Amino acid sequence: MTLALDAAAQDLLFREAHTANTFTDEPVTDEQMQAVYDLIKLAPTAFNQSPLRIVLVRSEEARARLVPLMAEGNQPKTAAAPLVAILAADNEFHKELPTLFPAFPQAKDIFFSERPVREQSAAMNAALQAAYFILGIRAAGLAAGPMTGFDFGAVQKEFLDGDHTPLMVINIGKPGEGASYPRSPRLSFEQAVKTV
Repeated sequence: MTLALDAAAQDLLFREAHTANTFTDEPVTDEQMQAVYDLIKLAPTAFNQSPLRIVLVRSEEARARLVPLMAEGNQPKTAAAPLVAILAADNEFHKELPTLFPAFPQAKDIFFSERPVREQSAAMNAALQAAYFILGIRAAGLAAGPMTGFDFGAVQKEFLDGDHTPLMVINIGKPGEGASYPRSPRLSFEQAVKTV
């Protein structure tokens, strides 16, 4: 069976795409990031809650604050990447639900009045949006280097607030020389999928 997406697009988004560890000096523009966001904002989330929040780290001053908070092995590539994004879950996403989910504005109070419930829902749905963000980066002809090796508490304190939980940091740009490792094995369909 063939897919509706042509082979070139499948390669761009999946088969030839790799996590990048080095990048060229080519800048990543605001226009590129706007185009990426305009795609990934359409990702599905429960009640259309859309809890992903993105901090684009562009300035040298902000980069100097972020790099020491990364795990040692992630510091050089984060310092050198053309653009770095901090992806976070907004635990107060429910405030936007009357606008984002007008079919059922009461969901804000019926389902999400308690903070622990919001935190769990925000984490899951923002992670789903983060996966779409990586695909959006690839769709723009760029490479993503997602990382969870950083001091979560320090990144939250330095760049976010108590209502936003960091999920990952992603280096973004055109892949440089030796940008990725050879692809590691994946599970087969039979190993990963069960029909009942």
